[in-house]
Amino acid sequence: MDIRAQNETFDLFWSLTKWGTIFVVLTLILMAIFLV
Repeated sequence: MDIRAQNETFDLFWSLTKWGTIFVVLTLILMAIFLV
């Protein structure tokens, strides 16, 4: 596995983590709004 492929894998993992975090935060906000 060369360095370029490793960087691409890291970028993919980072974007997935970023969107996953955004999704969780939005879900918590919506739950807080609807449950109150």
